[in-house]
Amino acid sequence: MMQLAGKKGLVVGIANDSSIAWACARAFRASGAKLAATWQTERSRPYVEPLLQQLEVDIQMPLDVTDEAQMQAVFDAIRQRWGRLDFLLHSIAFAPRQDLHGRVIDSSRDGFLNAMDVSCHSFMRLARLAEPLMTDGGSLMTMSYIGSAEAIPNYGLMGPVKAALESSVRYLALELGAAGIRVNAVSPGPIVTRAASGLADLDTMITDSQRRMPMRGELTIDDVGPFCAFLASDGARAITGTTQYVDGGFHVLN
Repeated sequence: MMQLAGKKGLVVGIANDSSIAWACARAFRASGAKLAATWQTERSRPYVEPLLQQLEVDIQMPLDVTDEAQMQAVFDAIRQRWGRLDFLLHSIAFAPRQDLHGRVIDSSRDGFLNAMDVSCHSFMRLARLAEPLMTDGGSLMTMSYIGSAEAIPNYGLMGPVKAALESSVRYLALELGAAGIRVNAVSPGPIVTRAASGLADLDTMITDSQRRMPMRGELTIDDVGPFCAFLASDGARAITGTTQYVDGGFHVLN
């Protein structure tokens, strides 16, 4: 189904071909959307740019979300090229390794603020820049994890940060709903990605999830992409302010 035919979207967070954001970009394109997408640094560009070329991405630019000028440049390019934006995917998270692997109570102030800025507040900044381009409404999506609502061993600092992100989703949904802009979080189960590899004992998290979730088996990035394509579509026009689990039912056990 070409459920996104004629729509234009921005994907932020592709790091390589194992990224959830990459699976989402493929699903968006397969559903008929035109895309803008970014890479974080020149170091990551060689891994990302060939992927974007595969999908014939219209707008390809660098974006470090801590750089306000880069962020503004991306939206300026979208305005000049398309004049509007229909959906946006935010799929980035970061915490300094020492803070991520330590106890939450021992996290440094700077580490906590850095994690909150990159993983949570950057979604608000992107939403603020997207709002004037979503003249006919739109869909904003971000990635979370069940560690936002439950205390998950080894998820550490990212738990409070993702909790703040999910709360932000609800408030943005409230504030942007009158403009027809929907805001949702997607919460996949444990999946092997470069971002997830920074977590301590990821293998145990994945094994435990596969053992306990009602729908047994391995989750992949391609379980997430098609669902995000649905959230970007008009078929999800009444869904906002939610956290949607794509985890084989694991969340119902906690």
